[in-house]
Amino acid sequence: MSDNPQAASTQEFPLPGHAVLALAGRDAVAFAQAQFMNDVAALGDGQWQWNGWLTPKGRVIALFALLRIDAETLWLILPDADAQALATQLQRFVFRSKLKLAPRADLHAVAAFAPAVAASGPVSADIDGVIELDMSGDDGQRRLRISTTDAEANDALASRWRAYDLAHGLPRLHADQAEAWTPQQLSLERLRAFSVKKGCYPGQEIVARTHFLGKVKRELVRLQGNGVHELDEVMDGGPVGAGAQTVRPIGQLICAEGDEGLAVMPLDAGDGPFASGNLPCTRLPLLDGLAR
Repeated sequence: MSDNPQAASTQEFPLPGHAVLALAGRDAVAFAQAQFMNDVAALGDGQWQWNGWLTPKGRVIALFALLRIDAETLWLILPDADAQALATQLQRFVFRSKLKLAPRADLHAVAAFAPAVAASGPVSADIDGVIELDMSGDDGQRRLRISTTDAEANDALASRWRAYDLAHGLPRLHADQAEAWTPQQLSLERLRAFSVKKGCYPGQEIVARTHFLGKVKRELVRLQGNGVHELDEVMDGGPVGAGAQTVRPIGQLICAEGDEGLAVMPLDAGDGPFASGNLPCTRLPLLDGLAR
């Protein structure tokens, strides 16, 4: 990393695990509208949204940024899911639709903790063939660029990016967390990542029923503590042997970076004390500004 703080703050770096899956063809938008949980038809050219694909039981298979390039081209920018595996799963539902699913191994996600030059909010920008997205939130400005040019790896900045995602309520779902949680349990309404008003899609009935009948019982909670990286259960009552009179499982950590993580917990969990990995952890507020 540069010794110059200003240079380090604007340095571009690759985002590990990020991949692009392209949907291209006459029926690309219609297919995405029928399969994914957000209102793809509401996007104009150059606009993007948080979106995802659910099981029929309403569990999140993959969470991604969906960008409409034009009327026949969509890009899924996948922070964690494998592009080829997701394309193979989606291919089973193409049937006679006129589209191709193509993992774009030639494209790289390069980021910086710096203002977007031309993109703003949900509106992307094409800068000489480089697609720029504004990924800023309440904790400062940052940008994401998709192009054929990569950047030099920087583990510290990549870790900071992931921690920023988590602090703003964007869960980073490892493969073992796929198909485990509903959009409401992940508090994805904070990101405006799903729709309860558009037409049918896999899992839509579960999502809509949960929303309209007020059956949301769990939410995403941000926790800080030395044990959160173990992704253990969250215990209500504090660490065993540290004066806790009663200890019971109350939630599950699902992703972490450093000493901060996200857990799925009951709406009435309160402010603790909590523990994970038999170490104390503290509830922190989720930050805003990442919704699109």
